Amino acid sequence: MTEPIRHQEMRASDRDRKKTQEHLHWAHAEGLIDLSEFDTRVRAAWDAKTGGELEKVTRDLPPVRQQQDGFDQSKPRKRVFSDDPGGMAMRVLTIIWLSATVVNLIVWGLIDLGSFELYPWWLWVGLPPGGVLGVLYASGIGRPRSE
Repeated sequence: MTEPIRHQEMRASDRDRKKTQEHLHWAHAEGLIDLSEFDTRVRAAWDAKTGGELEKVTRDLPPVRQQQDGFDQSKPRKRVFSDDPGGMAMRVLTIIWLSATVVNLIVWGLIDLGSFELYPWWLWVGLPPGGVLGVLYASGIGRPRSE
């Protein structure tokens, strides 16, 4: 029976190296390491072959903490759409819908507000398709699965 490979011995991916580089960016921004040391450590991170070699690069640094602007770099960003075809379709349709709505809002602003007519006709372009997208999303199409 073979033993499982420990994380320290497992090959490092570019995603792992990028995460280590972001940790080093944070440490440099916090004043924990100077520019020369940052450069040396980033090179070591991109030269690393295993997880253990990557851990050595940041071993003496504290974990990334929440920054003052409220953005926590240690947590991944929550996805709005899934990575499956339904999520891609919802992403594309939402961008098209938002673009059409914004263009119509701008045209309304230029035409109706210039003539002091305040009938919001752009809502007829924005609300019905937006409602359809909302119903599709609420029914689970394109939504990421709970993890």
